[in-house]
This record gives sequence, C-alpha cells and structure tokens, in this order.
Amino acid sequence: MSARRVVVIGYGMAGARLAEEVRRRDRTGERVALSVVGAEPHAAYNRVLLSSVVAGTMTPESVRLQEPDWAVRHHVDLRLGMSVTGVDRTARTVALADGSALDYDALVLATGSTAWVPPTEGLRGEDGALADGVACFRDLDDCAAILARARPGAPVVVLGGGLLGLEAARGLAGRGSLVTVVHPVGHLMERQLDPGAGTVLAAALAGLGIEFRLNRVAARYVPGDGLKLDDGSHLPADLVVVSAGVRAETGLAAAIGLEVDRGVVVDDALRTSDPRVHAIGDCAQHPGTVSGLVQPAWEQAEVLADLLTGTAPAARYRGTPVVTRLKARGIDLAALGEVHAEVCDPGAEVLCLQDPSRGRYAKLVLREDRVTGAILLGVPDAAAAITQLYDAKTPAPADRLALLLGRALPAAGTPAHSPAELPAGAVVCRCNTVSKGQLVKAWRGGACSVADLATATRATTGCGGCSEAVRGIADWLAKS
Repeated sequence: MSARRVVVIGYGMAGARLAEEVRRRDRTGERVALSVVGAEPHAAYNRVLLSSVVAGTMTPESVRLQEPDWAVRHHVDLRLGMSVTGVDRTARTVALADGSALDYDALVLATGSTAWVPPTEGLRGEDGALADGVACFRDLDDCAAILARARPGAPVVVLGGGLLGLEAARGLAGRGSLVTVVHPVGHLMERQLDPGAGTVLAAALAGLGIEFRLNRVAARYVPGDGLKLDDGSHLPADLVVVSAGVRAETGLAAAIGLEVDRGVVVDDALRTSDPRVHAIGDCAQHPGTVSGLVQPAWEQAEVLADLLTGTAPAARYRGTPVVTRLKARGIDLAALGEVHAEVCDPGAEVLCLQDPSRGRYAKLVLREDRVTGAILLGVPDAAAAITQLYDAKTPAPADRLALLLGRALPAAGTPAHSPAELPAGAVVCRCNTVSKGQLVKAWRGGACSVADLATATRATTGCGGCSEAVRGIADWLAKS
C-alpha cells in the first residue's frame, strides 16, 4: 500500500511540531509521505523566545526548533522560502510559486497569524509598506529590523500593552533604550489581567525604566520625529514597534472556499469544512481554546499526527486550558482561567492579595474547591502550586492564604521545597505536557543533563518558563 500524501502549508511552530509528531509515529515515511511548505527562508524557530532575541540574551540560532538537516534526516520534503499560489480541492493539488505542484490526500493549514497594524496616519507609506522607523514584532526579520534601529539612550515607542508588546518593551529597555508603551485601555494586558493586577504590573515595569501612556491612541506618526497621541501630546521616537495584536492568516482558506470566521473553523478532529483539509495553530478556530499561544498548537499537532498516521483514529482535540506567562526579565507573572471573576460572582470564591510596593499581586478563583482562575504576579512559589492544582483539577487546600503565599504545595526547583515532594504526575512543562514522572523516566534512560532531558522530553523548549523547575529536578536526580 502506498504512503498517504500529506502536505502541510506553514513551517512555523505548529507546522514544524506536526512534522515532528508525524515522524515520531512513522519514522521512515512508510505510512505518510510528508511535504512541508514554509514561506519564510529560515528553519523553524520558537517565536515565544523572540523577546529574548530582542533583549540580547539569545541569538537567532539558539531559538531554532530543528537543525538545518532535520528534514533530510527524517524523510520530509521541505520547501523553504516558498509561497502557495493556489489549491485545487477537486484535483487535490497545491500550486507553488516556482511553478511546481504537490498532490495530497490530506492537506493541513498551519499558516499562523500576522501582525495587525492600526490605521494610524503615517505608520504605512503610500505603497502599503511600513514607514521608515516602524517595525512589527512578530518574526525573526522583525527582530533584525528592531535591533538595527534601536540604540542605547534613544527613544522607542511600543504600540500595545499586551503580552508581546510588554515583552518587546522589556527587551528594549534592557538594551538601554528609553521605552514608552502606548496602550488604548486603562490597564495592561486586559485580556489576562484585571485592573488591579494591571496597575501593579505597570508599576513593576516602571521600576525597570519603562514609561506608559494608558487610555491613549496614536493619532499620527512622522518619521524622524515621533508620534502624536489622541490627546495632542507628542512622543519622540527613533523607532516605533507595533505590537497591537494579531489576526489569523485565513486568506488562503477563504480563497479556496473553506468556512472562515475569526480563523479557519475546525471540529474536534481539526477538520475544516472540507474533511480532507485540516487546520491547526493560530490560523485555526476551535471553540475549546484561545489562539495565539503555543500550547494549544502543539496539543493539536499531537492529535492530528495520531489521525494522519492512523496511530489513534479516535483521537480528538477537546481544547486546552491555557496558562499565560509574561516572559520579561525581572517579572514573574502567570494568569490562568477566570481572571476577571469578582468577589460578588455567584458560586465563586475569590481571594485577592495586593502588595504593590513590592510588585506583588495574587488573585485566586475557586469553584467547588477547585482552582478555576488565578493571577499571580511576583509570587513564583504560589504560581507553581496553583498551576499544579489547576492542571490536575484536584481540591485546593483549606488554608487559602497559605496557598496564595506558595506554602501549601511543593513547587519543583524552588528553594523552599524539594522536587522529591512533587507528585510524579505533576505537569512541569505545560507547553509540552511533560510531567515529573516523564523527566525521571528519561533520566533513568540516560538523559542525565537539562539539555538531554530537553531532547528526550521537549521540556523547556516551549516558553522556557519551566527551565528552573527542570534544572531543580535534574539536580535532585543527580544527587539522589
């Protein structure tokens, strides 16, 4: 029987992970003949870590997800720097910009998302390209453009006080730029934080040299001068970094007649309105998850690899409970679940502790003794313990105050607790769903360093937020 022909359009984090998962299940390509088409000229890289590239703590090479020869070694037909010009769903062919075509039995859209640029006068030139001195913050080329323009002591304005905007702002401030964040809402990260937490976060970032203009919108940009805001004030800017949100890349899907809403609509088998076409990652719209984060994309890749290879025909994607982490040096922030629940919400138990002078804010939401939401800023022990409860859906300790202070449960890799106390089933790396038990098993199988554990289990290769926990477990295993 001939191998099933699978074509993946998109070689970002979702497409690259799907290729890996398919080859984990079908190492030689006997069941699946796999082709991947990537628009960027680069090998796949971890977008989550781009803020570290801007900050100078990581190089572009160090954020690669796969080695340059990975595709050859794993029998994958990889086309880099190649755009798709059309898809014929009747003939089941994908037309490429170089005039070639790929036949498919199953097609996967992993086209991701693109940066949204607000319609502010001057941000784009007459040709539609970004004006001189304006850069988005979305890919490696954007990082190169930002670093080519940013200089120590020079003014930089970041448009957008969401997750990516703040990570870019922190990275640039760490390089010595004079950074001001302009945000149209009254507090930062309004999707993930309530007003109290947003206020404490702004104060903590201000202590790191970042200024803010909240409830303000950029009205006009003049290259070489700066930004005029909607209140008539002026901000000098040698560089404007746009991080005002992203939009699912659905152009190809719409052009070939698939059902599109905010993203490409998919079911639990990650099928689009054409059952031979699937979609995963940022471009996909599934009712059980939030787009724009890596963990859902990688869980979708695992499910789809099971289906495409026939490993688990009944596999289904049911959604991902997401924990959002801000990856900014000097700031420890996690937000999960019902972050906007209030004390008066029926059926909810809501506790909140504020210590703004020390940059700490802790909010806990419980229903029927289970953690259903939390905002944890400046309290890493509590964040580790509460995230464990949230993942496991186990009852919370009766002493809620101890839980908020991080004293109720052990947290891997922290000075206050030994990793030996952490349950084997506790999830250490959420991006890749790696438990302590899996790390121990990998160690016993010969992965006797953090780097080896990362290779064996993928722990630490997502957002990097679990690096200290994995290092703590590795140290504990080495000593024991």
